[in-house]
Amino acid sequence: MSSLLAGDRIGSLLRELIAIPSENPPGDTTAIANFIASWYADVPGSQVRTLAPPKKPSAPSIIATIGDGSAPVVMLHAHIDTVPVGPSEMLSWESDPFIGEVRDEKIYGKGAVDDKGILAAMMCATRDLAPLLQGRGTMVLVAAAEEEVGGQLGTRWLADQGHLPNCDFVVVGEQTGNAPATAHKGVMRATVTVRGRSTHATNPDRGVSAIYAMAKVLSALEVYHRELALRVHPLVGNPTCNVGTIVGGSTTNSVPDTCTITIDRRMVPREDFAAVQAELRAVVAAVDVADASAEVGDFLISSWFDASIETGLAPTFVRAIEEITQAPSFKVGYLPGSDAKHLMGIARNGMLVFGPGSYETAHAANEYVSVKDLQVATEILKRFLSLAMLEERA
Repeated sequence: MSSLLAGDRIGSLLRELIAIPSENPPGDTTAIANFIASWYADVPGSQVRTLAPPKKPSAPSIIATIGDGSAPVVMLHAHIDTVPVGPSEMLSWESDPFIGEVRDEKIYGKGAVDDKGILAAMMCATRDLAPLLQGRGTMVLVAAAEEEVGGQLGTRWLADQGHLPNCDFVVVGEQTGNAPATAHKGVMRATVTVRGRSTHATNPDRGVSAIYAMAKVLSALEVYHRELALRVHPLVGNPTCNVGTIVGGSTTNSVPDTCTITIDRRMVPREDFAAVQAELRAVVAAVDVADASAEVGDFLISSWFDASIETGLAPTFVRAIEEITQAPSFKVGYLPGSDAKHLMGIARNGMLVFGPGSYETAHAANEYVSVKDLQVATEILKRFLSLAMLEERA
């Protein structure tokens, strides 16, 4: 076992969390939610609620409130579901993905970096600060279900039902290399359906091929994607347009009368959702599909996130990073999405995305988090909470 992990409670806690599968789908978080609730049972001043949406009672989230409700109210948010371990991925794992194996100063396991590593850091940080609050602030730990499938029945449901308090500051746990992230992309999903006219393949010119017409649409969308590269956001790069799936036709000896694709349009902060919808419709409408027809629809939107590093408690968080790492800290962008998009309405004075490791090691075989990065993240959180609630208010 790693020398860094020997006797280290943060690493031990992470290994316990990894050992409780919470893959989504199916998204059953009952066991891990029960574990977290029990873990907080003896934390001084803590009140724990287990909450699940009626549409999916098997997906409970945990809200642990430590303190008497006094300001500042700081929320630490992490998600408890993980992506599943697929059959092909399992073949590439060098160890059981649910034991939290330690080697080369890293902890390996499904969820090690996304998102159980930062969850363990948040749990340990709040436990250490709990006895010191004495009416000088309130910590809210949210361990949310359903993030990996959009958060609608997790954080979004908690917010809509009024279960989440308005907070002076929110830290959303994701993989930022222990840097403060102030932006991430949003996503708009859509379908394009082309309709033609079917006939026997022995004389295909009597019909109208939906697949040939769709080929023209695909070419136009590829050009649109290239044009988006010119719109550069300083932290998260440029918007993108990706065609993820295509389905068309029913049999080889017939001219296909329908063809459908799905589009993933990534949006940078401050892009207008209605304007992006209009762009997609305009790109498709400009394509000459002759006697076929093309329709864009089934829009699903997941918002981008954008925050300031200069206001509220954000400078205090940056100070904590710099004190612990003994190095300057600069804001970054977080390319994947997060539940921060669902929390913008309750974060009164700021929000950051933060956590150890890189998203590039998530959602893949041999997912890991560095033990050192995990320990540093815990110390940063503890220092931030101490500054925000104890020292700067003394």
